[in-house]
Amino acid sequence: LHSDQDKGDGSLKYILSGDGAGDLFIINENTGDIQATKRLDREEKPVYILRAQAINRRTGRPVEPESEFIIKIHDINDNEPMFTKDVYNASIPEMSDVGTFVVQVTATDADDPTYGNSAKVVYSILQGQPYFSVESETGIIKTALLNMDRENREQYQVVIQAKDMGGQMGGLSGTTTVNITLTDVNDNPPRFPQSTYQFRAPESTPPDSPIGRIKANDADVDENAEIEYSITEGDGYDMFGITTDKDTQEGIITVKKALDFENKNLYILKVEATNTHVDPRFLYLGPFKDSATIRIQVEDVDEPPVFSRPAYIIEVKEDVPINSVIGTVTAQDPDAAKNPVKYSVDRHTDMDRVFNINSGNGSIFTSKTLDRETLLWHNITVIAAEISKSNLNTTAVPDVMNLAF
Repeated sequence: LHSDQDKGDGSLKYILSGDGAGDLFIINENTGDIQATKRLDREEKPVYILRAQAINRRTGRPVEPESEFIIKIHDINDNEPMFTKDVYNASIPEMSDVGTFVVQVTATDADDPTYGNSAKVVYSILQGQPYFSVESETGIIKTALLNMDRENREQYQVVIQAKDMGGQMGGLSGTTTVNITLTDVNDNPPRFPQSTYQFRAPESTPPDSPIGRIKANDADVDENAEIEYSITEGDGYDMFGITTDKDTQEGIITVKKALDFENKNLYILKVEATNTHVDPRFLYLGPFKDSATIRIQVEDVDEPPVFSRPAYIIEVKEDVPINSVIGTVTAQDPDAAKNPVKYSVDRHTDMDRVFNINSGNGSIFTSKTLDRETLLWHNITVIAAEISKSNLNTTAVPDVMNLAF
């Protein structure tokens, strides 16, 4: 600041007021030179308005009208780009096409966007190639590699740089990390680890009982790994069933009908495992099912003798002599061994010992006189047991009727 009234004799004094006067800006009262006392930050305050005046040092009266100074702070590149997040998290389906959108990152620069290139940000990828790319102007991250398989690698860490000055040499930069997860799609069919399974089932196994488990492996997860098992063919198609354990995705083989070792002791089944949620995009990889053979060996169980009939009705005259044979029961060992059978009367059903039985041939005979008028019906139980294994026995109830003539 300089006044035409200033003769250089020190009679004038220059004063300053306004934004930052006396603090950021000072004026030499003798020469009128205005100076800044501190480093100025455009991002903190880009414009200052000052007022300056020359006054008579002795009287304090102005010798010139007050002058207004507008000070604009020109920008320099002193701010690096800052991302809105330190870490981004994103996910995309595995096997996505090249160019699939992943996520957009954004960096801002506090420098003046209207002045030079200080605030012009360019994005580049520092880590994550060749799997991903980033658009230099938008910060949009896309896939860059075909057939990215979650089963081979699930997690990727990508580092993105934002550089100002339009990416030119000397520009300032900032970085952010993007964690990218591949989510599962159904691109893996179920596969049995072996072609044949063998199980054993005692012939005494009750219907609806499980006899074994099989499992087809599927590299996918969650619903993409859900499997349904079925019996497609075999000579035991109607004898066995298979269900899926929803927790383990195993196939549970169960018995549907009573087994009989003497009738059939080996069943061969074909079992199929099928994905329940198939993605049509990946059918070209092959059928999303697999099959295996199951051999079920029925084990013999030592069964008790079986009577030829569940009940016998024997008619006899009341005047029949003692020790007369009045009827015969027959039982056989159903096992392949055909062990001999012995017979006996259950004395709990014949407390008075009216009847006896030949232990060898099952013929029933009287041991006391019968009287129709005293007791019309006699209900007794006969026990048939294998001679070599007395604990294996069965019973039949002959109904003995006394008839008077």
